[in-house]
Amino acid sequence: MSQRVLSFHYVLTNKNGELLDSSREGEPFPVMEGRKQILADLETELFKMDIGVKKTVHLTADRAYGVINDKLKVKVNRSKLPQGNIQVGTQFQGGNGPAQMLFTVTHIEGDEISLDGNHPLAGQDLTFEVEVLEIREATAEEMEHGHAHGGDGHSHG
Repeated sequence: MSQRVLSFHYVLTNKNGELLDSSREGEPFPVMEGRKQILADLETELFKMDIGVKKTVHLTADRAYGVINDKLKVKVNRSKLPQGNIQVGTQFQGGNGPAQMLFTVTHIEGDEISLDGNHPLAGQDLTFEVEVLEIREATAEEMEHGHAHGGDGHSHG
């Protein structure tokens, strides 16, 4: 069974038009079809497009990184976290096994640290300006590794 690899540039903005991320100054972003490497609705739209086509894809929060889940906001004692300089914005891996999550420090009050396990873009409607630059069949190595490799043929970054 063959799979396609698509390379694209994107500019990501929020509903206020603020720039959140862009690939325009760097290499195009490669993605292998069906491997859940990017948001599902964005992938669906990209793989309907042809090379050279530009499109605007709007995703509501529930179709992007989800709505904010208050159950993922917790308070812990500083002693439960790794030693070091903890400040608002510091991130920690938490949880057990493969289901580890990324938590961000949102507030500090004495030894009580507030953590948020929601994706940093959760709760936001997003707009992707995309342009498809290449569509090709996945290589055997990409199929084996389960993801697309960059323009140099191999990228695990």
